[in-house]
Amino acid sequence: MASLHSGSREDVELVLVETDDISLIIKGKPYHERYEGLKQFRSMDFHDVMKFSVKGERINAIRVYDITQQQLLGPTELRPIFFENGIYQLIVIPKQDHELTFYHEHPLLRQAVSFVKLGKQPMLMGNLQFQNEVGFSTFEIRADNKKLLEVTLEIFPSKLDYKNDYKKLLEEVNDEIYNLAYHFIRKTYLGARLKLEGKPSRSEFYRLISQHFQKFLQSVSRIEQQPHHKLVKNYEKARGDQLRKLDSTTRNYLLKKSSLIVEVEKGISLDGKSLMPIEGLRIKKELTYDTIENRYVKWMIGRLIHKLHDLLESILNMNKRPYEEPDPDLVDRIKKMTNQLQARLKNSFWTKIGSLDRSVMSLVLQMAPGYRDAFQIYLTVSKGLALEGNIYQMSVKDVATLYEYWTFLKLGQILGRKYKLVSQDIVQVNREGLYVNLKVNNMAKRVFCHPITNEKIELTYQKFEGGLPTITQKPDTMLSIKKKGRDYDFNYIFDAKYRIDYAQDDSYYKTRYKTPGPMEDDINTMHRYRDSIVASVVDGPYERTSFGAYVLFPWYDEQAYQDHPLYQSINKVNIGGLPFLPNATTLVERFVERLIDKSPEEIQKEGILPRGTIAEWKSSLDEMVLVGLVSSKNDYDTFIKKAYYSIPVEKLKKGWQEAKYVALYVKNGVQTENGVLVYGKIQEVQPERANEKEVIRFKVDHWINLNPIIKPVHYGISNYILTTLKTLQEATELPELFMKTNEEMTIWRMLRRVSDRIKVDLDDTKLDRASQVTEYRIKEIKVMMNKIERKIIFSKDYLIKEVSLEELEKKPTGVFRVLMEILSD
Repeated sequence: MASLHSGSREDVELVLVETDDISLIIKGKPYHERYEGLKQFRSMDFHDVMKFSVKGERINAIRVYDITQQQLLGPTELRPIFFENGIYQLIVIPKQDHELTFYHEHPLLRQAVSFVKLGKQPMLMGNLQFQNEVGFSTFEIRADNKKLLEVTLEIFPSKLDYKNDYKKLLEEVNDEIYNLAYHFIRKTYLGARLKLEGKPSRSEFYRLISQHFQKFLQSVSRIEQQPHHKLVKNYEKARGDQLRKLDSTTRNYLLKKSSLIVEVEKGISLDGKSLMPIEGLRIKKELTYDTIENRYVKWMIGRLIHKLHDLLESILNMNKRPYEEPDPDLVDRIKKMTNQLQARLKNSFWTKIGSLDRSVMSLVLQMAPGYRDAFQIYLTVSKGLALEGNIYQMSVKDVATLYEYWTFLKLGQILGRKYKLVSQDIVQVNREGLYVNLKVNNMAKRVFCHPITNEKIELTYQKFEGGLPTITQKPDTMLSIKKKGRDYDFNYIFDAKYRIDYAQDDSYYKTRYKTPGPMEDDINTMHRYRDSIVASVVDGPYERTSFGAYVLFPWYDEQAYQDHPLYQSINKVNIGGLPFLPNATTLVERFVERLIDKSPEEIQKEGILPRGTIAEWKSSLDEMVLVGLVSSKNDYDTFIKKAYYSIPVEKLKKGWQEAKYVALYVKNGVQTENGVLVYGKIQEVQPERANEKEVIRFKVDHWINLNPIIKPVHYGISNYILTTLKTLQEATELPELFMKTNEEMTIWRMLRRVSDRIKVDLDDTKLDRASQVTEYRIKEIKVMMNKIERKIIFSKDYLIKEVSLEELEKKPTGVFRVLMEILSD
């Protein structure tokens, strides 16, 4: 590949077009180092084919640079010569006495080319720079407002495979946006206004109307069969003796025409007179179908007819060229749809419906059969779904922005496969109809719920992190997971970087990393994100709120990349890079699922802490609580009133000195409620004598009520037990305080993520005499721990699964997945 371009590293003439009116030249480099690196690593036997077209009058010659022959040749099967971020010089020399102008739909490209004079020679000159933009780009050369030449180039991405990656990115962004739009319409109340005008392209409108037209007609038919109606009040003149119940209108009529009221023999007594009106207005209630909802449906039909007329006209005008006729099938389809809608409006039902003259906010349009479907289809078809940044409207696509959008949407799609979508604000509605809320300085969010643990999962686009001690941060995508039992979120940053180092020969990157991967600068940015996004602790230091930060970059070879140091760094310091493309999502999917499945304790263990923190942490971690028996009401009242607890020395065993807190277990019959009721922090430990016995008195600062009370559930305490403060605060039943080993605690915490109702069976009804947990029960699942064979057994009905204790110690997330599988079975 390198030898192919030897001698062609300088700018060369890439395009030459000669007409009777002008000479057009495009100069530049016919290659891109990154593109060649991509081809090299993909080991492609084939090559991409570039599309190139020139349209105009009196064209004499078209020549395009051929990579293989390294010279200008006639445009046959061309290899790519125009690339994103490339700079190409355009020169157009007139042959007639014309002042030429250059037109491109992109303003920056339009402004880059201007009419100049070199000596006496006038010409158009400028540089065309396609930054992170790929796809078709068309420009025109004009003279006296007349188009002389139209040139269409195809710009290739340098970091993606054009056929397999780029087009797939566009396709998946489209699909996910439409899926979200349908979810939005289905779940949300939408209001419409009379003068809404969306701006989808005509081709987009045709694609949508073709797909939904028959369903729209079916919806209209259903409305005709079961139309919305209402009772309306009309008024007609009637004799006075025929008048019945009056309302404000009929009363005002009589008040304004007092001459109509006369004296009669038998009438209404008023001030000693018998009165009766000669005539008045009588209320007449009638059923009508001329409702605001039916007017709106009629207006929708009319608007679709106008749009079809506009589409047909544009097709007929577009094809007014010699020897070119519009596609007769396409024209017939559009005419047929138009005629069907016009026939509907001639139906006697719709001829009696008036014109729309106000805004509509009606639940009928959202809820009623027929109306709901027609309204949804109209919104989708007429408004379109235009991505901010003109992704659908421009022929030149910003690939970096597209890749950023795709990574966010794809992560949401991955989450949506396993977790329930609760809300999203990516697709919204405004005065222009439906729109996509993905643009610079706009935050968008998708919220999911774990189907089993009910833990909340948020995916946020461009989350604004302000109020930081240093600089405001705004990462591309943040995944926030709310773990059960924690009052804070576990945040992970995923930043899309449309950059890659191909580790080409003799480069520093090749020497150090061997294979392609993320740029080192981008990894440094991840360090910055994780270290700078912090939160202040009340009466304490700042803490990091981001547990990991990862670069997502456009690479396809996931298998080879797993040996890359910047992938392996994720397991060591939770910072690194992950390849992410439409055909390379396995590593990211697996990784995201693992983050969600991990327990809070497992995540905390992976954290990187300042030096010395671990020693300090261990000293305060899992502070011990002595839960002591209270067997009489007198003792309980004394302990509560005087803020202490005492226990005979002879009943204390080794390890009691580790207790930092004391809690009171009140046995049955002492109080109206029994169980562990209160706890308090130990201020002082005093040995003393009471009733000729040596006792230890634990003086507490004050008692704290446990809410809820920890219930005995057929268990008890004969003297005292030791547990941890965290376990005490999370437990609801006495056996939960027993956990003696790390394995028992890990299993219990794992089950707590799934349910608050865990049954624990011990090998003794007294906790301080029990030696092990015999069984956990949650819902229909039993969990048994066989310490002799060192394995954990999960059983549900006839389904039995076994995992080793070693796996629980090393990979608790894998054991949690086993539990998830059994629960969802």
